[in-house]
Amino acid sequence: MLEMKPKPAAAPLPVKGKETRIRVLSLLVEDGQNTLTKVSGVIRRRGFHVRGISVGPSRQPGRSRITLQIDHGHAEADQVRKQLERLVEVVEVEDLTGDEVHSRELIVAKVAASELEALLQRGAKVLSTGPDGTTVEFSGDADEVGDFVNELARHGIVEVVRSGPVVMRRTE
Repeated sequence: MLEMKPKPAAAPLPVKGKETRIRVLSLLVEDGQNTLTKVSGVIRRRGFHVRGISVGPSRQPGRSRITLQIDHGHAEADQVRKQLERLVEVVEVEDLTGDEVHSRELIVAKVAASELEALLQRGAKVLSTGPDGTTVEFSGDADEVGDFVNELARHGIVEVVRSGPVVMRRTE
């Protein structure tokens, strides 16, 4: 198993006038029927709020990458990391909190056709058009996606889906 150096507790991040503490963990796991259940069980037992989760294939066959954004307010977050590392299915846990990262989220939304122009000006791309509305996609960092969701609220959302974060450490 990869040896990880402990990181200091995550610095508070301002969120609309309030402080919150977000821990970003990237897990490399063995593919299996119960892997996600076991990972979420570790987090649930500690009572943490998962703000975002995404799962996707890794470059290694038979393994997947799980990205977690966990809202925490105390030092127990290190305990969660340590417990995740103990799971047989978990190959590696990287704490990306405070690191320079690329972070993207995706929105797919169906909107009324009359509201399309304002969304396209913000960078949305049209996926399809039909009698019940136009489906658009938009991707960006969490703030950009949040602003886009607020814009959608002003423009007649028919339906909306938002992904969890996809995070990768920057390499210079």
